[in-house]
Amino acid sequence: EVQLVESGGGLVQAGGSLRLSCALSSGFTFADTAIGWFRQVPGKGREGVSCITSSGDITYYADSVKGRFTASSDYAKRTVYLQMNSLKPEDTAVYYCGIELFPYELDSTWNVEDSYEFWGQGTQVTVSS
Repeated sequence: EVQLVESGGGLVQAGGSLRLSCALSSGFTFADTAIGWFRQVPGKGREGVSCITSSGDITYYADSVKGRFTASSDYAKRTVYLQMNSLKPEDTAVYYCGIELFPYELDSTWNVEDSYEFWGQGTQVTVSS
């Protein structure tokens, strides 16, 4: 069974940092998958924030987070991270990680919610001004 568990959210002041983790269950092949980070605020759909291949060699970022957020992958631990620096109040959201088991044309699908087959439960990030 494919399961993803996010952790690391919390309350932080503007300008601060948080590191989110997305731990993936065993029992499926982690190789050649892609892990996406999305966020959602009440009343809106999920917004693609970042994506990283399981090997860590390819990453994507939304323009709104480029230069502030960094995705990384620890293949041995089956865990993906999202380091978030210089946080802004507009980064406040529930953050979700999802997995594309068979990524295809990631350049155009990484930020499409329906491209991901499984999701974690989400973790709240709140940035105070």
